[in-house]
Amino acid sequence: MIFTKERKLQISLKGTNLLIAFLISTALALAFFIPGVLGYLGLPSFSESKALWITIGIIIYLIELFIFWDGIIRIYLTSTQLGIKLRVLGVIFGMIIPVNIIILIYMIYIVRTEYTFESAKNKLDEERKDLQICKTKYPILMVHGVFFRDFRYFNYWGRIPEELEKNGAKIFYGDQQSAESVVNSGKTIAKKIKQICEEEGCEKVNIIAHSKGGLDSRWAISMEGMAPYVASLTTINTPHRGCLFAEYLLSKIPEKRQKIIAEVYNEILLKLGDTNPDFLTSVNDLTVESCKKFNEKVLDSPLVYYQSVGSKMNKRHGGKFPLNYSYPLVKHYDGNNDGLVGQDSCPWGERFQFLTTKYKKGISHGDMIDLYKQNLKDFDVREFYVQLVKDLKDRGF
Repeated sequence: MIFTKERKLQISLKGTNLLIAFLISTALALAFFIPGVLGYLGLPSFSESKALWITIGIIIYLIELFIFWDGIIRIYLTSTQLGIKLRVLGVIFGMIIPVNIIILIYMIYIVRTEYTFESAKNKLDEERKDLQICKTKYPILMVHGVFFRDFRYFNYWGRIPEELEKNGAKIFYGDQQSAESVVNSGKTIAKKIKQICEEEGCEKVNIIAHSKGGLDSRWAISMEGMAPYVASLTTINTPHRGCLFAEYLLSKIPEKRQKIIAEVYNEILLKLGDTNPDFLTSVNDLTVESCKKFNEKVLDSPLVYYQSVGSKMNKRHGGKFPLNYSYPLVKHYDGNNDGLVGQDSCPWGERFQFLTTKYKKGISHGDMIDLYKQNLKDFDVREFYVQLVKDLKDRGF
């Protein structure tokens, strides 16, 4: 049976209600059972009536067990925000008091917060669905970054495309290989732009590109003759001026070792769908020197509106693996960064937005595309894209 999002939210809320009831009823049961067994409540003590108290204990245990498993199964199967890590911790420490109680209370908090947040989003979308605020003049082409692909069952952009479509947007994807040179990726994107324009009968597209996808898209526009077919290019956390840390790594790793690493990654990428992966070229295209040459050669077109977005993590543990490990290295060479791209490398075009949070976490390279489908405390990534596309619509694109 497939449940709607609203139904899943209701199931998860009922799950938390059951778990709260479990905690309260367990505490009350213990408050009754222990003094009762000892005879402090004026009832026969355990030594006087073993059968009675064993029966009561079994009944209480079975009731509490049913309430707990009913609640925990509901939230495990329906919550997005619990994540794999918290679910695993719940299993590992499930029988260890008081750790299990602390984890359970935290789970209840996470799921109820998720319910409140998602319910508010559903209400907002319902209220504005007739406005179609993301129904742009030209369709949206979303271009992924390096070492990822556009998959049918795993969307690189998380929950963002669905949110945009709810509000009227028409979405397409770049479909370029995950590890390929900027030049070859740019050629693929150029073909995709032509295909969209021909099939949809539209004059142009709006491109939203993440990471290396921004460089790929700039190449398609300026070097593959796509400028007349592109209304706007919005780059998200794109290293327009390269990454010093990437240059450092390449200079420190012997060429022989680089080839071995590349062969391993290329084998993996072949299995993921690339026809001719080129790990080393993809990495080299992101160095400062390569991007400097790129920017000298690939000039912006006056026919296209260019804008950019960047973000930064506020601490090492503000990102998930491997960004939590790369962040300190990138910070040493590139300054403030999102775990991969330095702040100063992101600006491009007429308008630049730089994002972070007031909390310690910040906004990572992955957070900017909703890769982990994680709700941040003071940054709603889905709404950010809704407003970004609304602005494109308001500008006539």
